[in-house]
Amino acid sequence: MARYTGPRWKLSRRLGISLSGTGKELSKRPYPPGQHGNTRKKLSEYGLQLQEKQKLRYMYGLGEKQFHNLFKRAGKMKGVHGENFMKLLESRLDNLVYRLGFARTRAQARQLVVHGHVTVNGRKVDRPSFQVKVGDLIGLREKSRNLKIIKEALEERSYLPEYLSFDEGKMEGSLTRLPERTEMPSEINETLIVEFYSR
Repeated sequence: MARYTGPRWKLSRRLGISLSGTGKELSKRPYPPGQHGNTRKKLSEYGLQLQEKQKLRYMYGLGEKQFHNLFKRAGKMKGVHGENFMKLLESRLDNLVYRLGFARTRAQARQLVVHGHVTVNGRKVDRPSFQVKVGDLIGLREKSRNLKIIKEALEERSYLPEYLSFDEGKMEGSLTRLPERTEMPSEINETLIVEFYSR
């Protein structure tokens, strides 16, 4: 299945979560879209699990197959399955480009990576799914450092996670350690996703 390219605000309202990170989608109408959006019945257990899985999948902009493969990979790692899965998602290159502030949204970060603006340890990487290891340096190509959208995104950045370091002069950041569960999206209940795939 191809990546979702439909209306993001509508999807945000359906899932009850701000996919843009601004919260604007839910400020005016914090209920699902459609004629019966305000009067929908409670979801079943399966419905809740599916919704949680879809929240996380759309949040990181992954297709179903890619998402499931990453989940299976997390199951082979030591530790808690759900937390390992979240760590794998957080250490994707497109997500770290977004976290470092080079882009306003994950979709924009994905575009920067695909268009070849981003480097890892000095080498151009154009795969958004690239898994960044602890200690890797994420930077920008020389030609890309003066891009208006990157400068504006860096100016608007209000928060840098503790597991990342950033050098303003060199315009490059580094993954210093893997994130703790408390530093990852709190609106996601990963145990429901583990239950969904364990059926």
